[in-house]
Amino acid sequence: MADSAIQIGELSRRTGCNIETIRYYERIGLMPAPPRRGRYRSYGADDVGRLGFVRRARELGFTLDEVRALLGLAVGGNASCAEVRNLAASHLKDVRARIADLKRMERVLADSVRDCDAGQDPGCPLLDALGAAARVA
Repeated sequence: MADSAIQIGELSRRTGCNIETIRYYERIGLMPAPPRRGRYRSYGADDVGRLGFVRRARELGFTLDEVRALLGLAVGGNASCAEVRNLAASHLKDVRARIADLKRMERVLADSVRDCDAGQDPGCPLLDALGAAARVA
C-alpha cells in the first residue's frame, strides 16, 4: 500500500466526501482507522471503494445503522441477497412514506399560495392553514 497511499485530502477529492465526514465515519466505525505515515492518515484503493459505497448508500437515504449492516453483508463475503433485499425493501417502504408526506405538504402549500394569489381571503391563507393544523394537533 505504500506506493498507492493517499492522504485524507485526496481521499476527499476522489470520493466527494468532506474530510470531517471521513473522520466521523472513522470514529463511528464505518471506515477502518487507517495506518499513519507520521502525522498523516494513509489511505488506499480499498478505502476509496468503501467510502464510495458508504457515500452512495447515504445518498440513497440509508441510515448509518443500515449502511453498517450493508457493509457487513458486502464485506463478510457471505452476503445473502435475501438479507440485502429485506433491508432495501424496508428502506423503500420508509422512502415511500416520506414521499406521501411530501405530496401532502405540497398540496397544502400549493393551495395556500393559490389562495394568496386569488386575494379573496382577508387573512393570510398560509398562516390560517398553519393555525388550523396547530389546533388539530
